[in-house]
Amino acid sequence: MKNRWFFEELHSHIKVGLKIKKTVFRQKTLLQDIEILDTYEFGRALILDKTIQTTEKDEAFYHEMLTHIPLLSHPRAEKVLIIGGGDGGVLREVLRYKTVKKAVLVEIDEKVIKLSQKYLPFISQKAFADSRTQIIIEDGAEFVKNTKEKFDAVLIDSPDPIGPAKVLFSSNFYHHLHKIMKPQSLLARQSGSSILQKEELRSNFRLLKKEFKYANIYLSSVPTYIGGLFSFVMASDKIDPRKINLATIKRKAKFLREKTVYFNPDIWQAAFSLPEYARRIAK
Repeated sequence: MKNRWFFEELHSHIKVGLKIKKTVFRQKTLLQDIEILDTYEFGRALILDKTIQTTEKDEAFYHEMLTHIPLLSHPRAEKVLIIGGGDGGVLREVLRYKTVKKAVLVEIDEKVIKLSQKYLPFISQKAFADSRTQIIIEDGAEFVKNTKEKFDAVLIDSPDPIGPAKVLFSSNFYHHLHKIMKPQSLLARQSGSSILQKEELRSNFRLLKKEFKYANIYLSSVPTYIGGLFSFVMASDKIDPRKINLATIKRKAKFLREKTVYFNPDIWQAAFSLPEYARRIAK
């Protein structure tokens, strides 16, 4: 047991490993394999289908960047849709905004929510119990296709495009999503490792650029995600974050002081400064 490791294998040439103290939970649901592991360096980790979703030590590096980059770019987001995000990390960050009146979280596997509340409560921090939270257990693509609601912001916190999540990376999904967004709304989504999943990043950027007037790639460092330098794409018909003054972001972000682990206004600005290989994808 002392030498037991978990390895995530992106493809046959590269793996990332975490040394395990113990297995906290393991179960195969109708939709996916779920594991919660206690690791030495990164604390508790949520694993879905042998892929690291989040860990205690670096969850904020991902959740804060998926949330605050778009929400601070929006003038006043009141109604937010979260696709996926069953661990509650993005929901937690969304609910920091007093302007948010309603946060709708659509998760395909209810088990992820229940297990995260039980074994990873430090992530959601009681966000699921907030009166502004609405939980819907449904396939995200089906919800987007059928709902009559309109949203100020959409945050897509999905696994990689395999299994049930594959549809959340399609042009049809983005087309339906566009219809439920208000005129000044925006969306942000994870788009994989900027180094090792370039096709995933390129494909999502191109699809969103085709569907929306503005599409921008931004980056964050997430140590436990293979490749480290992780990518996101933000899209909108009205909002180009590169045209927003940093002073405006600093003013709007004052309430986040001492509440974040990774994010600050300077990070907001720096996230859109891309290395040359990512700039080429953005072109």
